[in-house]
Amino acid sequence: MAGAYDDRDGWIWMDGTLVPWREATVHVLTHALHYASAVFEGERCYSGRIFKGPEHSRRLIRSAELLDMEVPFSAEEIDAAKDAMLTANGWTDAYVRVIAWRGSGEDMGVSARRNPVRLAVAGWEWGNYYGDAKTQGAKLDIAKWRRPSPETIPSEAKAAGLYMICTMSKHAAEAKGCSDAMMLDYRGYVAEATGANIFFVKDGEVHTPLADCFLNGITRQTVIGMLEDRQVKVHQRHILPSELEGFEQCWLTGTAAEVTPVGQIGEFRFEVGRMVQDVATAYERLVRA
Repeated sequence: MAGAYDDRDGWIWMDGTLVPWREATVHVLTHALHYASAVFEGERCYSGRIFKGPEHSRRLIRSAELLDMEVPFSAEEIDAAKDAMLTANGWTDAYVRVIAWRGSGEDMGVSARRNPVRLAVAGWEWGNYYGDAKTQGAKLDIAKWRRPSPETIPSEAKAAGLYMICTMSKHAAEAKGCSDAMMLDYRGYVAEATGANIFFVKDGEVHTPLADCFLNGITRQTVIGMLEDRQVKVHQRHILPSELEGFEQCWLTGTAAEVTPVGQIGEFRFEVGRMVQDVATAYERLVRA
């Protein structure tokens, strides 16, 4: 599938009904467009099965609750909507995007309690998020923008508004010839990439930032479980940028990124070594099991 995302053939599920792709629209005075009152999920369907689909649906509902929104569908109904969308489009391998947002209604200020919360499920066929980085290793910039304190935002929510600094950071990285950017948190510790969690390897053990001010990704949790099952020691801790020099390998995890090795962050270089290759292979087997 190619072309602009608003001009394609296919079907999108909206508020309980499958609608033709080009008719899946909202009004310009939709509250979410003005105030970022939206939460979303990114999921992948492999061979006809969405990996951890129910967990994503439950997280969407939790994210909405953190933004003081009530999704008008249960997790089970959202799962059924995802299946209906995939079936209507004839896809067995696809990326799935579920989004809940405050629509247009009687309120058009900061408060929006009288506006309905709407839900849509779309999808598209999407290959490797970082292109050939899965074999060569992605090149990352170090972003100037930092993940904010959880006292200023609901950092546990996968909320649309939290991604603006990610977009800005990724644009700046791409202008430098990089695939993405690594972000620090408000304290100066290593946090994550713009849309993926990050892992490092040193002396056969794995180190990953403590998810205390950014999203604890479902793929992140899955990979940590895989490593622990293999008796690999995983340190979830605060990591200083100065420690990057001592790490041997690095990779990113996320629904879109899957498991992608990193070859360089700023001036620091990493090998695409055995551990990251083994983790990527094991993850690929798991999602297609």
